[in-house]
Amino acid sequence: MFRPFKLKAPYFEIGPKVYMHGDEALDLALHADALCRTFGVDIIFTAQYTDISRIAHETTHLKVFAQHMDANPVGRGVGAVLPEALKQAGAVGVLLNHAEKPLSLSVLNETIRRADEVGLATLVCAATVAESAAVAVLEPNMVLAESPALIGGGKRSDDDALEVERINAAVRAVGKDILVLHGAGISDEHDVYQIIRSGADGTGSTSAIMRAADPKDMLSRMIEAMSRAHRERTTD
Repeated sequence: MFRPFKLKAPYFEIGPKVYMHGDEALDLALHADALCRTFGVDIIFTAQYTDISRIAHETTHLKVFAQHMDANPVGRGVGAVLPEALKQAGAVGVLLNHAEKPLSLSVLNETIRRADEVGLATLVCAATVAESAAVAVLEPNMVLAESPALIGGGKRSDDDALEVERINAAVRAVGKDILVLHGAGISDEHDVYQIIRSGADGTGSTSAIMRAADPKDMLSRMIEAMSRAHRERTTD
């Protein structure tokens, strides 16, 4: 875990994947940066490698993450994503072990240690309670709990709400400093509200934002709902 990295609840992660790049991605990132100021929340923007430098240098509050990273040392490795290069480009963290970029446990451990070494926070994906607990043992900064069945547009159920509590408990039993972000199956601001009310301190979305008629409007509605749900939950 890269301990200097700080994130406060409630927090949100936008994962553009390869839906957006260049000017369009920057435009959404600037809007997200403004929402950080308006609502006083932390937002992670998981950019494509080629957009990291531009977004990092043109935003103030946004936490720019890379979508993946390799554990290679400086030297040989054609096509590898070097941790030092991500750091120098302006990234403050990296997403690891996504369902579309899975890593074995040994490689994941090595990659987290390399991120720690260069000063990058780690957001590590896990699909179940057991996987979340296993990932937590590796001491990332954050566990991103995402059921593969929900990624890309699945519908959340009452059992998924109970899973929030189970995963939170499993991760915190391993390390109280490890943050948990619950994602997948977030189709609109109502899902955001419900998952935060269920006990999540953070959530995120890709498809619902990227495929919306107005991505910036959808993001605004989600951030407002997250902020409101967290405020209500903490004052109940």
